[in-house]
Amino acid sequence: MAKPLQEYQRKRDFNATPEPAAKRNRARRAHALQYCIQKHAASHLHYDFRLELDGTLKSWAIPKGPSLDPKVRRLAVHVEDHPLDYADFEGHIPEGHYGAGDVIVWDRGIWEPEGDPREAYAKGKLRFRLQGEKLSGVWNLFRTHLAGKKEQWMLVKANDPQARNEADYRIVDALPDSVLSERTLLPRRAAKQAPKRLGMAQAQALPERLQPQLATLVDSPPGGDWCYEVKFDGYRIMAQIAAGKVRLFTRNGHDWSAKMPQQVAALQALGLDSAWLDGEMVVVDGNGVADFQALQNAFDTEHDEPITYYLFDLPYLGGRDLRSLPVQDRRWALERLLEHNASERLKFSEAFEQPVDSLLDSACRLGLEGLIGKRLGSPYSGRRSSDWIKLKCKQRQEFVIVGFTEPKGSRTGFGALLLALHDPDGGQLRYAGKVGTGFSATTLDTLHARLAPLEISQPALPKPPTGAEARGVHWLRPQLLAEVAYAQMTREGIVRHSVFHGLRDDKPATAIDLERAMPAKQAAKAPLDALGTLRLTHPERVIDATCGATKRQVAAYYAQVADWLLPQLKHRPVALVRAPDGLGGELFFQKNAGQLPIPQVVSYTKAQAGQAAMVLNRADSLLGAVQMNMLELHTWNATDKDFQRPDRFVLDLDPDPALPWKAMLEATQLTLALLDELGLKVFLKTSGGKGMHLVVPLTRRAGWDEVKDFSHALVEHMAGLFPDRLSAVSGPKNRVGRIFIDYLRNGKGATTVAAYSLRAREGLPVSVPIWRDELPLLKGANQWNIDNLRERLAEVDDPWAEMTTTRQSITQRMRKQLGLA
Repeated sequence: MAKPLQEYQRKRDFNATPEPAAKRNRARRAHALQYCIQKHAASHLHYDFRLELDGTLKSWAIPKGPSLDPKVRRLAVHVEDHPLDYADFEGHIPEGHYGAGDVIVWDRGIWEPEGDPREAYAKGKLRFRLQGEKLSGVWNLFRTHLAGKKEQWMLVKANDPQARNEADYRIVDALPDSVLSERTLLPRRAAKQAPKRLGMAQAQALPERLQPQLATLVDSPPGGDWCYEVKFDGYRIMAQIAAGKVRLFTRNGHDWSAKMPQQVAALQALGLDSAWLDGEMVVVDGNGVADFQALQNAFDTEHDEPITYYLFDLPYLGGRDLRSLPVQDRRWALERLLEHNASERLKFSEAFEQPVDSLLDSACRLGLEGLIGKRLGSPYSGRRSSDWIKLKCKQRQEFVIVGFTEPKGSRTGFGALLLALHDPDGGQLRYAGKVGTGFSATTLDTLHARLAPLEISQPALPKPPTGAEARGVHWLRPQLLAEVAYAQMTREGIVRHSVFHGLRDDKPATAIDLERAMPAKQAAKAPLDALGTLRLTHPERVIDATCGATKRQVAAYYAQVADWLLPQLKHRPVALVRAPDGLGGELFFQKNAGQLPIPQVVSYTKAQAGQAAMVLNRADSLLGAVQMNMLELHTWNATDKDFQRPDRFVLDLDPDPALPWKAMLEATQLTLALLDELGLKVFLKTSGGKGMHLVVPLTRRAGWDEVKDFSHALVEHMAGLFPDRLSAVSGPKNRVGRIFIDYLRNGKGATTVAAYSLRAREGLPVSVPIWRDELPLLKGANQWNIDNLRERLAEVDDPWAEMTTTRQSITQRMRKQLGLA
């Protein structure tokens, strides 16, 4: 008799496909029966419906996907059994292999058979209830007598409250994306292989605005792995494509679409439904060198014919956010999109493979402005960082125009422009010299026409020039910017041998100060510049093979989030989860410093704290723990100010792993409702795993036993109200198909993973505080990870900002409500 997974294993080469191997199933913790539906873009798009039974996933291929209409029968072709681990599989099956194509988890949850499922399966007539992210209610799956190489079954929705008419609602069209990761299938033929290269990036609605990634000026090429492109002398433009409509935005958010209709038309011809593209608008001269003043003239005369849009990045495409992906993968996808571009108005910004020193030398000899370097492997952060750098051939930047002088001789318009920069310390404008060369006759007249309306009676400088420098000057409101090259700047901050290159309308005047070059050594070590003097051993050791994260990246993560994380650790005893050999090796849970050489660690004895404990109050202590292979941090509910009285309690909602995520959201809302009724303010965070944590701050009045008893009574009250959904008893057998609300973390010395801590799980997810109104929008407790958390921190205010100022305690009234009085 054939083994259950023998056919599955025979069809696959597990050295070449990322699908899980058909290993012998280990004894699994008690759980409800799971089901999943995988959307599979193979030779033909179809949906794979899988039900757990007898240690495998019984599987059917449904060409058109499920329908909520009881009148619609969907063909379901019975295929080979799959291993249970397949229920979480998403990825790209390589060409030439069985099932080649892309797979996402379209739906998942638990199924409850009516009657004996083994007997029903054998008879070919299954009736069951689904509790999933997308599907619910009663369904029928039955074998037919239709001829075919494989058994032909039918999947039909029962006529119950969850049924919908097919003409009104097609669920496969309405909800196309993954429930596991928000991934989607790439919609465009030109990027047919992109899921393999791009890792099937996370799905997200098209952002209304997107901040461009900005480069940092460096004094020389840094070490490390970089790709280099030409630094264009033009206008930085972000292109948004929404429902096929193209809009062009400057750096400061102005819509310039009407200025460049030909470029808009060229982008529309790409046939994209939704995207953000990043590039530079340029006009080149007869020698192929960008001419900024010619670009300015093209805008002034409303002739966009000579303007070329050089594209160099693709932050968003087809419903997927690509910003967290490596720069080389984003550029690869962009190049594929432009392969069929027929317009001369769009070009891909090529990268050069020559050594950077010779490349920069060639760029300067050709009269180019310089080079842009991009650190390989870096994300698109939407801010200025040392992941993108500038190497300039000469000193050149923007200045604020604060005045002009009268023309002399036969010259018209004006003589010279007076320049200023903002002081980086106080923000005040300071005089920076003049520029009187580089103007054509046309520019003198058109620029004078823009200067005249800005004239004011007094200089906008706290310390204006005096004497001959100020004689006959027409002072201006500081609104216009001049792009100026110069040979040097004096100690007093005055430019020498300056040349005008053009006006800039794409940046606000308030943002202009002196651009200072970062030392190359500093750029080379970023983003580890916050690590100080930490000596990191084995920095390239891979911690998580699934995402390729190294020990260096773990250290960089903790350096970047230190300002958010350290307040969660301050004075609070902490336990470490250490992974000396990465996730593939043994994990160690350590509650005291022992012999670990962690700098400035604060240690407490059993006599002081009730048990040996350690506290990490400083950044160097945190990063010293990373050096000792720490991945997770777990904290007490008390601080070293009073070890005997907790200052909070935590409810950890821990689900049967087969339950759909929406069951977790419902349980969280129910628990919040009870806490609201008790009058307790609650702070939320994802666990970074499967569940949610509800943190209730307290004034330090009650002891450990009192707080634990209260949280236990609260959980028992919840489980009594919703026994089919919630459990107050620990252990896998007691949460089959339910969610255990863990109150045991409220005993003395018990710990909970800290906010902003990584989790020692595949993908290195993070436990993240959220605002309460974000809860319905969450797609999973592992939504944020080592790669994408930085974008959230840059965009969201601290949801726990009021945690330390919240004053509340467990009252007698609350105890009575829970039956404790």
